[in-house]
Amino acid sequence: MQNSLMKNSFWQFIEQKPLYYKEIDHQRVHKAYTILKPHIKQPLTIHIVGTNGKGSTGRIMASLLHFSGKKVGHFSSPHILKFNERLWMEGADISDEALAVAHDRLYAILGKEVSDGLSYFEYTTLLAFVAMEKLEVMVLEAGLGGEFDATNVCPKALSLITPIGLDHQDFLGESIEEIATTKINSIDKAFILAFQGDERVYEVARSIAKKKNATLYEVQNFQQEYAKEYKAIKALTQKKGWSEYLFENTLLAIYALKYLHLSYSLNDLQGVRLFGRFYAISPNVIVDVGHNLLAAEAIVNALKKEKKRPILIYNALKDKDHKGILASFKPHIEHVEIIEIESSRALERDLLEESLNALEIEYKTFKNIDKHRDYLVFGSFYVLEAFLKITS
Repeated sequence: MQNSLMKNSFWQFIEQKPLYYKEIDHQRVHKAYTILKPHIKQPLTIHIVGTNGKGSTGRIMASLLHFSGKKVGHFSSPHILKFNERLWMEGADISDEALAVAHDRLYAILGKEVSDGLSYFEYTTLLAFVAMEKLEVMVLEAGLGGEFDATNVCPKALSLITPIGLDHQDFLGESIEEIATTKINSIDKAFILAFQGDERVYEVARSIAKKKNATLYEVQNFQQEYAKEYKAIKALTQKKGWSEYLFENTLLAIYALKYLHLSYSLNDLQGVRLFGRFYAISPNVIVDVGHNLLAAEAIVNALKKEKKRPILIYNALKDKDHKGILASFKPHIEHVEIIEIESSRALERDLLEESLNALEIEYKTFKNIDKHRDYLVFGSFYVLEAFLKITS
């Protein structure tokens, strides 16, 4: 009975929290962390920041560490089906019981006023710190930001900067330079930069490294430094059917393990699961939770290599460049099937149809899959969640 009450108290508490506040207070989570810090231990922490590839890079790294015997946790967001997915610890999603225990402890340390004042993401970030304090390594994935993200309150052994593109401009800035600056400003003393599609990101990274007297490593040097291992990673990821961008994310993850002198086995890549990241859930259905133009371009490159023209199951949130995404996909898909998503931030149907008509892309409403046709489910976590509800 007591466990049931504890679980209910956590779910009731977290579900009433807003995802965002109209007035942003960057100091709120720092004040809460100052209260929490003396009460917990911090594992070796790897911080992942960027526009795309954070989740897959983090899970590859955490999985390899787990298989090598390390006690490791991976904090990511958002979840697809259940909140527990956000706290992956020692090879599994956190249990309801462990969540309740961590919540009770965090709430008791912070007190009602501070706990109630934190946003959904701020509170769950600190919840991860409490839940993972007895682990050896914590892989910490930023939300939508960098410098001002809730995950940036604690010191890091290393930062990873995944590919950066235009996304969340309302929060992060209108230009690549502005977005790259706010993300890369989250670094401490050492960081690894992933392959970037825009040269300006490299320029910003080098400038910030110089300003902060930080050490910058670039994944584009991996092949030259570790030629034999580069070829082995390429072969293993191709064997798994991973796309080029997942191969590049694997290089980033392994470069980080090398820098930190953490042991791993390349053969363990065979056991890594990346649900929702260019993931074949059946022979004719690939799902990807990408939601911006940079992600769409990565998927297009993968489709070119596989020589497929799937049906695109799609919808988008209001703040996404849906027209640019659809234009990118147009030459590589048969048609679009619009799937309804449950979100107050969902793009209005008439605006989506207007863009499809302007681009002269054939479309209809998604009903179900035909086992004789190929499909790509893309657009966001909301799209994948809606698809799984319809087809399960």
